[in-house]
Amino acid sequence: QVQLVESGGGSVQAGGSLRLSCAASGRTFRSYVLAWFRQAPGKEREFVAAIRWSNGRTYYTDSVKGRFTISRDNAKNTVYLLMNSLKPEDTAVYYCAADEDYSTSYYATREYDYWGQGTQVTVSS
Repeated sequence: QVQLVESGGGSVQAGGSLRLSCAASGRTFRSYVLAWFRQAPGKEREFVAAIRWSNGRTYYTDSVKGRFTISRDNAKNTVYLLMNSLKPEDTAVYYCAADEDYSTSYYATREYDYWGQGTQVTVSS
């Protein structure tokens, strides 16, 4: 069983930065894809970014390209999401997710086998 624990959320003014962390445990993650999704009130959960554990390749949704960076620390089994130039529309609960194998549908929630509990990010204008 895989456990994912997010941390690092909080409140920040527009233009500010936050770094989210996702500590993963329970498996060897060589073939995994680790991702961040977010869900704003009244909206569906949406893909933000993903990273392939094996080769570090990254994927982003268009609205965060150039502002957010996903990375991993193999030794700590931790994935990070550095969020710069935050906007009020980035306000959401952010979830870490793990998929046991890479898929070209890495942006779809249905692909992910494990989820964290979520961490709130609030950006004020």
